[in-house]
Amino acid sequence: MRAEGDQEEWTRHRREAIETKERALRAARDAEHEKATAMIREGVARFEHAGIAPVPLRARPYRGGGTIRTSLTGWYLKQDRSLAVDREGRYYVLRVDGDIRARLRGATPAPGLAPLIVGRGARDGDTFLLEELLEKRLQDPVPA
Repeated sequence: MRAEGDQEEWTRHRREAIETKERALRAARDAEHEKATAMIREGVARFEHAGIAPVPLRARPYRGGGTIRTSLTGWYLKQDRSLAVDREGRYYVLRVDGDIRARLRGATPAPGLAPLIVGRGARDGDTFLLEELLEKRLQDPVPA
């Protein structure tokens, strides 16, 4: 009976440790998103002050070629047009399902949590500081 009680105790402690770690990770992610969103809003204000007009944003399908129109307007952050921000300071990864409905009617990507380091953990290994992407966009106002 003692071993069973020890196992239950260990399981309870392990579950509490995992929950604590998850809360800490969520809090860190939320804090990063808040900082990044403030940075994006400042960047948007700088774009507008510099006279860089927002453009209609298009998304790429997960599979296949071409682009799909969206209901969004904003500024692309990368040359490949895979990332963008809108006037409200929301951050978008412009990838959508490329089914026939999306191709005919368009799509509306959901905004994501804005990171301070863009591409962290991605397979291609390309990482950028959000601040650098915003500055680069300000220096090169013509969309890619």
